[in-house]
Amino acid sequence: MNEDIRIHSWPCSYYLDTNKQWISGKLSLTPVSIKFTADKTGELLVDFHLSGISEIKKESSHLIFSSLTILEKSTKHWFSSLHPNRNVVFNILEHFWREQLLSGSEARAGAMLESSKGKELTGMLEGSQKRLEDTAKVLHSQGEQFDNIMRGLHKIEGDMDVADRLLTELESPSWWPFSSKLWKTPLEWKLKETPAAPDPKTQEGILLRIPVIITHRTDSNAKPGKLTLLPSGLEIRDCNSQLLHRFESRDVDDIRVHTPYEISIRQRFIGKPDNSFRLLSARMPEVIPILEMQFSRKMQFLEDALGFAGARKSPQADLGTSIWQAASGIVGGALNPDTPAGSREGMDTEQLQQHEKVSQEEARELRQILKKLKGLALETEAELERQDEALDSISSSVDRATLNIERQNRRMRKLT
Repeated sequence: MNEDIRIHSWPCSYYLDTNKQWISGKLSLTPVSIKFTADKTGELLVDFHLSGISEIKKESSHLIFSSLTILEKSTKHWFSSLHPNRNVVFNILEHFWREQLLSGSEARAGAMLESSKGKELTGMLEGSQKRLEDTAKVLHSQGEQFDNIMRGLHKIEGDMDVADRLLTELESPSWWPFSSKLWKTPLEWKLKETPAAPDPKTQEGILLRIPVIITHRTDSNAKPGKLTLLPSGLEIRDCNSQLLHRFESRDVDDIRVHTPYEISIRQRFIGKPDNSFRLLSARMPEVIPILEMQFSRKMQFLEDALGFAGARKSPQADLGTSIWQAASGIVGGALNPDTPAGSREGMDTEQLQQHEKVSQEEARELRQILKKLKGLALETEAELERQDEALDSISSSVDRATLNIERQNRRMRKLT
């Protein structure tokens, strides 16, 4: 991820201690740093990492009524005249600062530089495994929805049988000797009716839950909260875990990706304002790939997010093939050290050194991950085949129900 991506910026004033004056400009937030640029000169007056911040506070004094202070190492930076207001800026800065401290991304980045080729491959394969597991969860939820549809269609067919018996009774003359028996069947069917299936919403698992900064519609106040991704939709809760809104998958009309860290979710209505939420989070890059799987046709990447989408999508195919080829070759080479010398003579020194970086233990770990990936892929394939059969069954059941409804409508029109 590019560290120069600007997540947000706010017009404000900065107190320059050397000149003892306030300078108007823009406070900008990037994934790893905070910057302030003066309006008149364009000079960068403040630039420090989020990891170097000790404290972020809202303060006031006898000269400054509403200000925001950031303690960076031993230096205290004062910001005032913040737009749209101080609370919004404070909530967003505090969120990204806390996430930076919790994630420890810089420590992980330093460790990656020293890691071996085997560890890099292991990390990439573990990421692929997690993505495939998330996909399997979505497919499993989709399969449960198909099962619920099948149960609903079976109930419709049973109701149509009852309607057919009732229509037969109405069409029969009053002297028909079996009319009293026919009228008893609806009560008997009610007694034999199958119990209602449990609500899938109470049983479905959580795909991902992240802290977010929430803006509702045109409200200028940005408040902390949580975004929960479920197989059947999305839930937005406040900082006290109170449900603000639940979007079912069918309710979402579009999801706009403004930046890699900011999205907006909208549900359209006719005759009243749309229901929309704007969400900002340091962990939003983890959410966007899952949203793409669930709402691929409803996702819109705006101009500032196109680079993020291209960076993720364009090398994905090459990355996938390179991972599998490299992992397969390295695992095979590490587990079969008695490879003929002639096959290695074509390698240059650099390739041979990279090849030797993979230890036996790393090779065994790679093989285990590859086995898990293969198992997940086979399970996913079996689930897709089952869902294809379920779709065929649903289609035929819908056709039968449509024909029965049309036939019974004709019979009812003859009775009137």
